[in-house]
Amino acid sequence: MFRKLTAIQTIALGFGFIILVGAILLMLPISNRDGESIPFLHALFTSTSATCVTGLILYDTYSQFSSFGQGVLLILIQIGGLGFMTVMALFFFAFNKRIGLKQRMFLTTAISTLQMRGIVRLIRRILLGTLIFESLGAVLLATQFYPEFGVKGIWFSIFHSISAFCNAGFDLMGIDSPFSSLTRFQDNIVVNFTIMGLIIVGGIGFIVWDDLRNKGFHWNRYELHTKIILSFTLGLILLPAGLFFFTERQTAMAGMGTGEALLASLFHSVSSRTAGFNTVNMADLSVLGSLITMILMFIGAGSGSTAGGIKVGTFAVIALSVFAYIRGKKDVDIFQRRLKTEMIHQAFCSAGFYFILAVSSIGILVGLQPFSLEDAAFEVFSALGTVGISRGITGTLCPFSQALIIFLMYSGRVGSLAVLISLSNRKKIGNLRNPEDRIIIG
Repeated sequence: MFRKLTAIQTIALGFGFIILVGAILLMLPISNRDGESIPFLHALFTSTSATCVTGLILYDTYSQFSSFGQGVLLILIQIGGLGFMTVMALFFFAFNKRIGLKQRMFLTTAISTLQMRGIVRLIRRILLGTLIFESLGAVLLATQFYPEFGVKGIWFSIFHSISAFCNAGFDLMGIDSPFSSLTRFQDNIVVNFTIMGLIIVGGIGFIVWDDLRNKGFHWNRYELHTKIILSFTLGLILLPAGLFFFTERQTAMAGMGTGEALLASLFHSVSSRTAGFNTVNMADLSVLGSLITMILMFIGAGSGSTAGGIKVGTFAVIALSVFAYIRGKKDVDIFQRRLKTEMIHQAFCSAGFYFILAVSSIGILVGLQPFSLEDAAFEVFSALGTVGISRGITGTLCPFSQALIIFLMYSGRVGSLAVLISLSNRKKIGNLRNPEDRIIIG
């Protein structure tokens, strides 16, 4: 039975198995500060949020979970961020086992690379790069957390570095005030830029890493994928940051100086697309600020990264296609290259299914509980985009709403379209095709 599973089905089941094991571990009395078990559904919710690097929580991480429980969460975050197939490859390397053809195929799917050639070398680079970036991040954060929290600051530095790199959004700042995230450090330049740097590096994608490593600072030699991800990522950081600066000065950022507001705007722009940390109170966002945040959560970060959303590449293809259509151009061109029609079709299908799932879930959530449309939409896009920021309704979710959010977090990490494909029985389609016809559009 398991030998007949496709790569997508194997990855989907693998994530499900890890989530279940994590839930069981989090239920144990040793995982909780009060020495008592938490309900299975709550443990499953927390485990899903960690494994799917989302960050939505029913409990404040520091207040509820012991050091053992926090360690379990960190392992789940690391596995979820890298992908369990990548972590499995680590064990192959550790025990000097050969990675076979089937495993190489699964790894190719897991990190969204376009070719199988050199996949083992790429996985080694991903693991080494992860260790380097997370270690560097921990050292930088320790310069701020150790003076603030003492010896605990070392553990805090490691935890937040991994959580930021994996775009998870879990934090231990409940030591100061439960559910406060990084609001305590909203004006700390080192903490802000270290967390933002880790989020961006983890979110641009492993394929971009490899291209940058191989070709250095030679823009003309980069692959088209790398050029699109880097240019659109920069735009999706700077433009929303400017919008947040002007829309939130009298709301979420009221009382801040110009420099502090600029820093908070930049941080929110970076974190909103996938990471889930916040330095301002999300409930204080204006309606326009909430809308911009939801759009960023919908887009997400790069393919084959630690992040969620429809992905920057998908958004870029759709935006370029619409722009080309408006200009009356038949081809979709960028950086002296023409995008394949099949790729455009795939981008619209992926985003369309994602949007339908989001809208349907918002309707279900509003029907289950008396949430405002804004709060429900924010929660759904946060879960499906594996972002983790909330307007404060996560702790009030009923069991059915929790189950819905669990499904959305899982779909967002594995891929909503991939979940549908893994559950379906796809049959080989023959060459016989129906005759073409037309309908009126617009």
